[in-house]
Amino acid sequence: MSIPEMSIPWLALQLKFMSMQGSSFLRNFGSQAKMVYLPLENSASSRFVGLSIAQPHTLEEPVQSVPFNKALITNRELECIGEAIANGHLIGDGEFTKRCQKWLEHQIGCQSALITHSCTAALEMAAILADIQPGDEVILPSYTFVSTANAFVLRGAVPVFVDIRPDTLNLDETKVEAAITSKTKAIAPVHYAGVSCEMDTLMAIADRHSLLVIEDAAQGIMATYKGRPLGSTGHLAALSFHQTKNIVSGEGGALLINDPSLLERAEIIREKGTNRSKFFRGEVDKYTWVDVGSSYLPSDLIAALLWAQLEQADHIQQRRHGIWQYYDNAFANLEAQQIVQRPSTPGDCQQNAHMYYLLLKDLKTRTAVLAKLKSRGVQAAFHYVPLHSSPAGEKYGRVSGDMAVTDDLSDRLLRLPMGGGMTLREAEYVVSVVLEVLT
Repeated sequence: MSIPEMSIPWLALQLKFMSMQGSSFLRNFGSQAKMVYLPLENSASSRFVGLSIAQPHTLEEPVQSVPFNKALITNRELECIGEAIANGHLIGDGEFTKRCQKWLEHQIGCQSALITHSCTAALEMAAILADIQPGDEVILPSYTFVSTANAFVLRGAVPVFVDIRPDTLNLDETKVEAAITSKTKAIAPVHYAGVSCEMDTLMAIADRHSLLVIEDAAQGIMATYKGRPLGSTGHLAALSFHQTKNIVSGEGGALLINDPSLLERAEIIREKGTNRSKFFRGEVDKYTWVDVGSSYLPSDLIAALLWAQLEQADHIQQRRHGIWQYYDNAFANLEAQQIVQRPSTPGDCQQNAHMYYLLLKDLKTRTAVLAKLKSRGVQAAFHYVPLHSSPAGEKYGRVSGDMAVTDDLSDRLLRLPMGGGMTLREAEYVVSVVLEVLT
């Protein structure tokens, strides 16, 4: 027998089980999704079979709404989670954790990768590894997520906000050196929208002033700078696997270590300040508290979900690039008419289709466009409120130089729905609504 196709709001699940013996049981999973169980022969027990993915919409279904983010999830995630449960190792540093870390080390070319329960956790580990002390200063853009600054503020440091470039919205490397003082300890460039900062220039500045470079590559997986993966150039780097990112584990992140002298301490910090990793490798006969640290390990269940995504990384990226390119082609005429500005990628960078944004005329226009898109079911969004103008930014940080570009572009940026789970028909609907609103 076969089981008909069913759908949930952002995925359609096609359950294909041919020539099955006995009855099938459909049990609710969440509000609308279904899990399929098959009875075991000569037993009252049943076995979970799994789910396989069909196209998110049939041709007959009109698109009436598009969520802001649509991750691509397949039956592989459930299979890996099931395998992790069957292995009986649910805590951190299990088999799936090791697979993920080896994949990252191979893909990015870093000395070592340690997966964490969030990118925030990875940044906090980086701040400890950088030996950030009260009163130290760390240079970073104001146009970033709060975790970039918070990681250093937690160590007592002062975030020094520098303006961004008008083309990439990345830290303006030409303004960094002027922000350096005797208290400066590190530079934390953020690769906005998966487009690399000017890393060679930043590394040269860091070398001249004996500073560490900590890449916030939360949005940067599978993007490159001069052929080098993001996260492979700085002394340390942090990745995110949050649901809104290209590769997802719900919540999750990774610390990338490119300076081998920092690896041993990184393991200790990640294991609550103990040398537990050495104990499990048989290098010590017992483990004990040796340094500061916290619990930064994710469960191997999270790692299992992440592994399933990493296995499909190329396919996910192919789908994202298809949506990104469709958007970019569709809005070329609007840019030619000077109604919008499309994203800009320098020639030596390969972006990763993390997000697609448009820069509109002004804040008033963006507010009106957002409202109209929402009324048509398109969940677009703006992005960061600049940290230098936030209450905590004013309390804990300081500004170096003029912030005119940050203030201007943060008021005009409009993010459109994006994700590996999006369909072309959904992208067409988004484009049609945007064009209707702006022309």
